[in-house]
Amino acid sequence: MDELTAISHATQTLWAKKRTEDGQQYWLPLIAHLSDTMHVINWLTNQWLADGQREWLAQSLGEDGVSRLVKFLGFTHDIGKATPAFQVKQSYDGNTSLDHELVEQLMRSGFTDLASVELSSSKESPHALAGEAILEHFEVPEAIGAIIGGHHGKPASEAPRKQIGAYTKNYWLSDHDESLQKPWQAVQAELFHLGLKLAGYQSVTELPVINQPQAVLLEGLLIMADWLASSETMGGTDSAVLFPLVPVTATLADIDLDARFQTAMGHWDLGEDLAPQKVVAADRVYEQHWGFHPRPVQAKITATLEAAVDPGIVIIEAPMGVGKTETALVAAEQLAYQTGRRGLFFGLPTQATTNAMFARVITWLKALPGTEEAVKSIELMHGKAQFNETFQELPDAANVESAGAVSVNSWFSGKKRILDQFAVGTIDNLLVMALKQKHLALKHLGLSKKVVVLDEVHAYDAYMSQYLYRAMQWLGAYHVPVVILSATLPKAKRNALLNAYFKGKYDYKLSARSADLSALPADWEQSAAYPLLTVLDGRKVQQVTQFSGDSDQSPQTITVTRSAQADGDQMQTILAAIADGGVAGVIVNSVKRAQLLAHLVPEDVPLIVLHASFLTTDRAAQERRLQALIGKAGQRPERLIVIGTQVLEQSLDIDFDILYTDIAPIDLLLQRAGRLHRHAIARPVALQQPQLVVMGIQSPGVYEAASEAIYGRYLLLKTEYYLPEQLQLPADISRLVQLVYATQEEPVITGLAEAKLKFETALIESEAKAKVFQIKKPDLDDGATIHGWLDRGLNPADKDEQRAQAAVRDIQETLEVILIKHTAKGDALLDGRPLSACRSPEIAAQVVRLPVQVTCNINAAIEALEKVTYALFSQWQTDKWLKGALALPLDENLTGQLGAYQLHYSAVFGLSYDQQEVSVRDTDV
Repeated sequence: MDELTAISHATQTLWAKKRTEDGQQYWLPLIAHLSDTMHVINWLTNQWLADGQREWLAQSLGEDGVSRLVKFLGFTHDIGKATPAFQVKQSYDGNTSLDHELVEQLMRSGFTDLASVELSSSKESPHALAGEAILEHFEVPEAIGAIIGGHHGKPASEAPRKQIGAYTKNYWLSDHDESLQKPWQAVQAELFHLGLKLAGYQSVTELPVINQPQAVLLEGLLIMADWLASSETMGGTDSAVLFPLVPVTATLADIDLDARFQTAMGHWDLGEDLAPQKVVAADRVYEQHWGFHPRPVQAKITATLEAAVDPGIVIIEAPMGVGKTETALVAAEQLAYQTGRRGLFFGLPTQATTNAMFARVITWLKALPGTEEAVKSIELMHGKAQFNETFQELPDAANVESAGAVSVNSWFSGKKRILDQFAVGTIDNLLVMALKQKHLALKHLGLSKKVVVLDEVHAYDAYMSQYLYRAMQWLGAYHVPVVILSATLPKAKRNALLNAYFKGKYDYKLSARSADLSALPADWEQSAAYPLLTVLDGRKVQQVTQFSGDSDQSPQTITVTRSAQADGDQMQTILAAIADGGVAGVIVNSVKRAQLLAHLVPEDVPLIVLHASFLTTDRAAQERRLQALIGKAGQRPERLIVIGTQVLEQSLDIDFDILYTDIAPIDLLLQRAGRLHRHAIARPVALQQPQLVVMGIQSPGVYEAASEAIYGRYLLLKTEYYLPEQLQLPADISRLVQLVYATQEEPVITGLAEAKLKFETALIESEAKAKVFQIKKPDLDDGATIHGWLDRGLNPADKDEQRAQAAVRDIQETLEVILIKHTAKGDALLDGRPLSACRSPEIAAQVVRLPVQVTCNINAAIEALEKVTYALFSQWQTDKWLKGALALPLDENLTGQLGAYQLHYSAVFGLSYDQQEVSVRDTDV
């Protein structure tokens, strides 16, 4: 690069990175790192960003303007390292020899008095903030300067207008001595003007005006480029060299910057590309991908989206079993092609639903068109991903050569996972897009590249929904296509999602003035049509209510009865129902109740129990067993009772002959009913007619305690009132959901007014609580900055992604423990394998989450568990799989003690605890 050959010797001696390894000293000149980062961010902009992202940035900047701005950001991002405060920093490993060597080099280049300077306030000018202050000194617009100040993850609260004046020595070595100041002022000016020149600007006045969402996206891109340009190798099992440090004896002249960049990107770029193609005919794409012709609903949705000009948010409300997943994946292909996206995020409510969807998305990916050399890289994003066998069996992308292969790219780890091309994850990974936390811009960058699909949206409560609506605003601001799926969506939530997206995209509330509503009836927001497709196409809102054609799905009539039987009598009724054969499902609202009923099942009756209080390995085994027995192609047993909690209503494609369920809000009851007679199979004579038995209604308006504690009295009262003696599916689905969730015209029910007041008060409290750590709506005004964007955030979320995910779910913090059988014979896993014979990942998989009741005093619980873990397994602290893990030892009967609680584990019933000391209501699921 010709411009760098003429750079002053003083600037060449500034360092950006240094370290000692195996007795050898290494460094990287600042100018080399700035050049690396400029090249990387320019490459990422032109090669890695999706067309839709580039086009969105170019709307106000122009294509050339985007390229120039990112190069300027890349080159100047670490200009704050050209200061005394940074150049005298000690090495992380405390190598004073290396520190002295580099200071001596600087002093020989004209930076006098550097060895003896005392900077008592150097921590007040961290190099990112210092970089922003220097750019401000050169009159760079605040919105651009804030990106530099925030490139380590968190922008400043305000522009650092007083930084250089207040901490002059940090920047220029002396408060007043011009002879000491001039060398530092000279190198800063040289780097700044070189940055302008390399970017193609003649002067600072040519820098553009940007808005806040643009700044967020550019900050995410800069963080990614900086991290990549700071990666010496690919990481993981791939040792390919990227941007290594050089021996301290080497100079800038010894580094071939162009070759270094080309080599690094040749290793890093694996040719990943979605390469979406136009969907010409629905019949063809469904046949190619899944081997069947689309149902009328599927064909109509695909045709409607194909005709869209500027598709934004797409809301699909359709019955369980209609094929919404396949429809969404076809829609993802269409929307990627139409809006220039190159990836997918598929979000689901639970780990179980995510695991099930992960396998389906992989199958879709393998059939997806792409470039010949494309390597499709995917992430499974939830807290137990490392234990998912399908995910673990995927090859490393660097070792894959076959076209269209699905793999895992080791560079995309930790906070970089959302940047990967494809991701299937729990909804938390989208909701945290609205949570104040460090490096949030990376999540915005990664999600804005993709088509976003969100399933089971009805399952998100009022607190989570506030984060969802704010995330929708930002996705709208980035013009990201979003597909919303639900079988039981209240119209208020449908309208809120549509309004949030519209507001984010256009900065106006959706109304007849701001939107094109010409294709809609006057009461379109109250529509209870079912199925229903709602599409925002540019400013035009469309709704499709007619889906003509022949379907292989027949309407279903479900007999509904209510039971007030005691648990023992209820179990006898269940046993009688399947006396001549059949599979009975029992879905209850708490783990305790599931275990209580399971213990009432005679030993000679086959039983499967599924809830959240199983070891990860046992739960996965139970899910596989269920699928093998009563899944779509299952080998159904003669008799079987399946008892579980809410995980059964969402997670698995399973089929019951008869279903017993605790009372729950109508949308969840309908979801549970969707597991009844799901597949076209032969059934026992007595169970030919689908039957739903609703338990937990002890008398009108009196409910089982856990049910009311979890769901609240208001929705249960209305569900009980509107629940008919016969359900007509799918015809009744939307009608019943809208009746229960409507708040305008209420039925006459004893106690409803009081329950509604309590419900609405809790709703207001949830909404207010959600806003505490929530980012503000996108500011689309020109010149709006990211200053203060993440102020007063949730500090633990910066360091712990699981805490961030818990924050957007509003769940009480609890603990996960590894269960170990600890006896005089030694330590073993609960299945009997000696601990000494097990690999660390196998031990780490033996984890279960403790009930909230057991860890009410969480600090005391942590202290007790840490004490026993260190005493028994101190070696875990040096193991990458087990470091920080907590052990709970159990005796030979698989019983243990934690505080005042006795815990017992069973592979059949899960983890239970002694209730004698329990005073908190059992609401764990």
